[in-house]
Amino acid sequence: MKPPLVTLPVFPVSARLAACSHRPPCPGCPRFGEVGPAKERVLAIMALAQESGIEAQWVFGQRAGFRRRARLAVRGRAGKPKLGIFEAGTHRVVDIQECMIHHPVINEVALAVRRVAKRLGTTSYSEQSGFGLLRGVQIAVERAHNRAQVVVITNDTQIEASRGFLEGMLEELGEKLHSLWWNGNAESTNRILGDQFEHVLGEEFLVEEFGGAEIFLGPAAFGQNNSELFEAVVQRVHGWVPSGASVVEYYAGAGTFGLGLLAQGKSVAFNELHPGSLAGLARGIASLPEAAQARARVSGGAAGDYHALYSGSDVVIVDPPRKGLDAGLLEGFAAAPPERLIYVSCGFEAFEREVRALSGVLALRELWTYDLFAYTEHTETVALFERG
Repeated sequence: MKPPLVTLPVFPVSARLAACSHRPPCPGCPRFGEVGPAKERVLAIMALAQESGIEAQWVFGQRAGFRRRARLAVRGRAGKPKLGIFEAGTHRVVDIQECMIHHPVINEVALAVRRVAKRLGTTSYSEQSGFGLLRGVQIAVERAHNRAQVVVITNDTQIEASRGFLEGMLEELGEKLHSLWWNGNAESTNRILGDQFEHVLGEEFLVEEFGGAEIFLGPAAFGQNNSELFEAVVQRVHGWVPSGASVVEYYAGAGTFGLGLLAQGKSVAFNELHPGSLAGLARGIASLPEAAQARARVSGGAAGDYHALYSGSDVVIVDPPRKGLDAGLLEGFAAAPPERLIYVSCGFEAFEREVRALSGVLALRELWTYDLFAYTEHTETVALFERG
């Protein structure tokens, strides 16, 4: 018997962007100008939905200026830095003068880095020699006022040598700064951020509102790049949580899903590993009324070590990294499936594998794909499962 024919969905046509002067060699947008995920991904998502007898749903957002977070590497000669991302398979930085998918404030901050480095003759980091001060910059743009949380990353373990550059950034950006931070990374590593942070000025947390609650994001916390479209993800997840439900949120980050549920009167047990996210989560809980705070419980550590946390709960929410669920948590779900599981995934290959691993105990009821990472191979998959 021949397999049934599959008709690909027709995705909305958006305004076509002008040609990008950075492609190639910039690898950031391998599908620049295209609408919707790659055909192979679309077919795989539709196959998962078809196996469960449901229809896959698709949600799209802005096609330009939507990216509110960026980590840019800095290389080049003294006073002439190159800011951008590494060319595929190399440590050569593609100098991105102005990116069409970055929020305009990110481009303004990158321009300020260039101006200050040129004025001061600031040296840029070199992998070959291990010398050079300026290593990178992390930029996050808040939605409320379009101010930038800026982290200047230097090849040092102390802030003193960077103070002149930091003062120059303050002079260049002024009121466009939400906050300014120094980060030290003197190790020979592919990591852009190091472990040392120092708060130079401004507010301690960048505050975003998702699902009716304030989410507090420090410079070391994970935050969403496409925050406007992610708001729709939060609303979708909240809509799947019944009134009065007890909730467990694994990989909770700073509480993007759960804090809004606390505000709605539900009890939420949070689990998160990263200290930077835990600090923001604690601040977010503290900002709620006392009655809501009393409904919160936080367990810090790896999700796999807390696989029993969801016992007796009504709803489990997971938002794991791209590699998927911790082995202990996946094994727990297979042995004792939760009543309702909401899975938010940025790693489709792991998600697809785990859906099939749990197919005997959890039934897929809804499957939504959000184009959070436009022009790339990645998608955000949001799924509702029920026991049985």
